[in-house]
Amino acid sequence: MGFSTIIDILGSMLIGGTLLVILWRLNDATTANTYNYSGELSLQQNLATVATIIEHDFRKIGYCANWNIMPDSGRIFLADTSKIKFLTDVQNDGVIDSMYYYLGPTSELNMTENPRDRVLYRVINNETPVKSNLGVTQFYLIYFNPLGDTIPFPITEPDEIATMEINLTVENTSAYDQQYSSAFWRQIRLVARNLKNR
Repeated sequence: MGFSTIIDILGSMLIGGTLLVILWRLNDATTANTYNYSGELSLQQNLATVATIIEHDFRKIGYCANWNIMPDSGRIFLADTSKIKFLTDVQNDGVIDSMYYYLGPTSELNMTENPRDRVLYRVINNETPVKSNLGVTQFYLIYFNPLGDTIPFPITEPDEIATMEINLTVENTSAYDQQYSSAFWRQIRLVARNLKNR
């Protein structure tokens, strides 16, 4: 009777231990899935937000409510791989504004876990830059002339630009087990209607 009781106790401890290990692993997997799925949702929302703002601003290159005051040339006066400066009418009030987009260095964001994320800056009329830290890791621009040919860098004559391609990559700013999810958005051949309207 004593020996069978010990075997019963050992068997129940083995089964209970196995169930406890399964429960811990299930809890860990559930935590990882919850973290990753909520991170994916946040990632998609961040990408949609940044893409909407960029596309809205870039489609207004060369636009002014009072079109008579917009110069015939020089609507884009700086064009590089990760920066662009152009003329537009931000408030739709008939006053020409300048808008400048550029990507900050990776060393600037040391408060996030992701070593690749960077700040995307949006500057209106040389005011204080507005920072967008939504996990942007890539903001890459390609410019095309009216014939559809790629304009090589450095671009010395921005007036040749007829269309552009915008590439944007966003990653999670923090991740579970250092696994960063990423999302990519590309606007192929974006045309600003007012870029060449004269």
